[in-house]
Amino acid sequence: MSPTVDSKSHGGAQEVDAEATFSQVDNVYDLDEKSEKMHVTDYKADAVAAENAEHNMTVLEAVRAYPMASFWAFVMSFTIIMESYDVFLIGNFVALPAFTSKYGVYDPAKDAYVIVTKWQSALQVSGQLGALIGVFLAGPLTSRIGYRYATITGLMLLNAFIFAFYYAESMPVIFVAQLLEGLPWGIFIANAPAYCSEIVPIKLRAPATQMLQMFWAIGSIIVGAVTYVYNPVKDASAYKIPIAIQWMFPTPLAILMFLAPESPWWLVRKGRLEEAAKSVERLGRRSRLNSSETVAMMRRVVELEKSEKEPTHLELFKGTDTYRTLIVCGVYAAQNLTGNLIANQAVYFFEQAGMKTNTAFALGLITSALQMIFVMLSWILTAYLGRRTIYLWGSFFNVVMLVALGIAGSVGTSNSASLAQASLGLIISVLFTLGPAPASWVIIGETSAIRLRPLTTGIGRASYYIVEIPCIFLGTYMLNPTGGNLGAKCGYVWGGTGLFCLIVAYFYLPEMKGRSYREIDILFNRHVPARKWKKTIIDVQDDE
Repeated sequence: MSPTVDSKSHGGAQEVDAEATFSQVDNVYDLDEKSEKMHVTDYKADAVAAENAEHNMTVLEAVRAYPMASFWAFVMSFTIIMESYDVFLIGNFVALPAFTSKYGVYDPAKDAYVIVTKWQSALQVSGQLGALIGVFLAGPLTSRIGYRYATITGLMLLNAFIFAFYYAESMPVIFVAQLLEGLPWGIFIANAPAYCSEIVPIKLRAPATQMLQMFWAIGSIIVGAVTYVYNPVKDASAYKIPIAIQWMFPTPLAILMFLAPESPWWLVRKGRLEEAAKSVERLGRRSRLNSSETVAMMRRVVELEKSEKEPTHLELFKGTDTYRTLIVCGVYAAQNLTGNLIANQAVYFFEQAGMKTNTAFALGLITSALQMIFVMLSWILTAYLGRRTIYLWGSFFNVVMLVALGIAGSVGTSNSASLAQASLGLIISVLFTLGPAPASWVIIGETSAIRLRPLTTGIGRASYYIVEIPCIFLGTYMLNPTGGNLGAKCGYVWGGTGLFCLIVAYFYLPEMKGRSYREIDILFNRHVPARKWKKTIIDVQDDE
């Protein structure tokens, strides 16, 4: 009896133990589910807290919280000087006596040497062709190795390619040298707006990306000052020294970019969350921000855009990303159709308007200085009025001035007409940097999806070059006395293209002022019409 009883007792104990085990397993599963839910809740709560903190910051508070972010955006923006310097340098070389006497042909009508139209256009286009290739390389390169190392690669390549330009002794070699220099420009111009918009909080996105236009103006100021000084010089040093000055920039910038933090958004996309948190801490003051909450905010957006596939150029034209890509491409392309080409060829334009060479170079320098001042004023306008508002109104006033320029060129030749043309050319060049140009950089930096940003800014800049290259040929032909010789009448042409861009922007350009990247994603995914963005409210808890 006793063994039987013991056996039953033992069997009962086994049954009890089994039930207890299953109960424990169920409890473990319940705990895991609760833990996962708590983790998701905590992660979202941190993301919401970080987004609210950014929304509640003033501009000055954002600067105090992220002082180094502003500095590193400044450093990255400095790379734009390289393209700006060379673009304006070539534009000034076609009016530089020492350069035209070596590479130009004698024009009896002007009693001076001029660069023939085909080579003038070729020189203007060569660097842009290289940059067009460079922007297509920039997206995949940056997606793979990050903004820092892609930019450093470009800077080191530029150092080498400047040698080809400096030692060139014929037009074909200069053309090839400029094309090679364009390759790293494409990397800089694609990376700079994306990097600057990613390392700063919401309230600093506008000034951080608008700095790009300021450095574009600084590049033209340096060129204007250098060529103004060497304009009277008759030997080869008049153009060799301005070329050599380019070596001042790449190496110091490469060292600074090596020391710079990588974009935390790029690191989060790669799943390197600890490095992203350290990057956030390097960009801001630890006492004023919570890096784990900021990374949680980034993770929330990255998860919202998550895809199993690596980003490709084809993906830019699928779903709502098509609209976003077209905005970036359209804003970039419109820069060439609303007064930018007159700004880039200001000195040559002033010469064709009847100014003496020295006066034309002086006016070009004044124009560049005013452009830098007006870019700084645009920071205030963008902060208070928004991107869409200053883009539309700036484009409108530019169209009016361009038409006025055409009228001034149609009233005959006189001293008063020449002064009016020069004045309107200066106003158009300066006004462009108050409205459409700086607003463009902010729009470009904010519009694309985070995961596609390097590719979108690259293909957007490609659209800029695709439009710019034929426009350069057209613009050069219209201004050149051996071509169309339209002079200020070209204002009619650019006024017409500017009006077209203004109408398209009115219907399709949304206002992204004060929006987080999560809100921008949601507004695009909900297909909210562009003119209703400003009044549409997105709840901070919404994820779709």
